[in-house]
Amino acid sequence: MYTEKVMDHFQHPRNVGEIENASGVGTVGNAKCGDIMRIYLDIDDNQVIRDVKFKTFGCGAAVATSSMATEMVKGKTVQEAMEVTNKAVMEALDGLPPVKVHCSLLAEEAIHAALWDYAEKHGIVIEGLDKPKSDISEHDEDEEY
Repeated sequence: MYTEKVMDHFQHPRNVGEIENASGVGTVGNAKCGDIMRIYLDIDDNQVIRDVKFKTFGCGAAVATSSMATEMVKGKTVQEAMEVTNKAVMEALDGLPPVKVHCSLLAEEAIHAALWDYAEKHGIVIEGLDKPKSDISEHDEDEEY
């Protein structure tokens, strides 16, 4: 059911924890499945993500997508982090079962929520960043999980 990469990131998640005084913090959830993901970003003066941590309450796929997403944005610029999509997270994990695709969307939205928080704190606009939803189930009311 799960790929080796998904199992590895679930059993040995990378970047778990919190960052005190984070540059940006994003929390999103999915009311339908109960997953909640919080991502903390430490962004330097050159808009490079120096560190990233996460805390996730959810299934194995939610933990794995959080872990992979943090690996994908660490060391990247804010603009490069904007390019990390749920599809990219899924591809990096060698796929997810169809009923778990929403977990990768949660990861993308949590990154965007943390970037939004960072932008608001610093009075800047990040090109292509829309105000995130706190509940991703708002995106797909018709989809069944």
